[in-house]
Amino acid sequence: MLSDGDQHEWFSWTDPEGGATYLFDVTFLASSWSCIFGQGCLGVHEVPTPERNEGCCSFGAHFADAADRKRVQRSVDRLEPKHWQLHAAAESLGGPIWRDDGDWTTRTHDGACIMLNRPGFAGGEGCALHIGAASAGERPLDWKPEVCWQLPLRLEHSEDTLGHDTYTLREWKRRDWGEGGAEFHWWCTEDDLAFVGAEPVWRSSRDEIIELVGAVPYGALVEYLVGRGSTTVLPHPAVRRGSTATKTGNP
Repeated sequence: MLSDGDQHEWFSWTDPEGGATYLFDVTFLASSWSCIFGQGCLGVHEVPTPERNEGCCSFGAHFADAADRKRVQRSVDRLEPKHWQLHAAAESLGGPIWRDDGDWTTRTHDGACIMLNRPGFAGGEGCALHIGAASAGERPLDWKPEVCWQLPLRLEHSEDTLGHDTYTLREWKRRDWGEGGAEFHWWCTEDDLAFVGAEPVWRSSRDEIIELVGAVPYGALVEYLVGRGSTTVLPHPAVRRGSTATKTGNP
């Protein structure tokens, strides 16, 4: 018998108005995955580092484009020191955003993103931009770099020889980090440690999904999933195989 490996269930929908096709990773979107930052996340170092409480913020965030960078800079300008532990350190370095070997990124400081509030900070641990947005009553995705609010969702676009567009919304995998992803001891979509959410991803990440694909495609996804009724979606591979990574200690 062949192993199901990384088999996922998908939903395809073609926009009757715009014509583009959307492929949704239903196995992931219907799963109970949830960000467990501060709740046992093992981080993205070569060894488990839950005590550092860095999540996937151990490295500087790369910006999608100039608009992404400028939007984040405007958010940075709104941050108060009470929400950002490394405010003074960033000022002394010339700001939290810099050009590293040709790429614009957030700086790192003491081994992690300079926007990350470390354990014990009175203003709250985690992303200062996220905390600032919440304090202002605004959406964190409007303050943070695109890569940060999108994770672990990934939208890919392709165009065939006839000009037809296809957008694929799926989970972010190790391979999407490039060569560095293979060095992670652990990645959250590969281990059932992170599949503990009270709601499926398509509900808990509603705003992010709509931001990525639009309200109409998202509505089609919801209609499909709700219309399935009690029909079970293929469980996520991480749930099917259990905590292989954390039990064996292998990446």
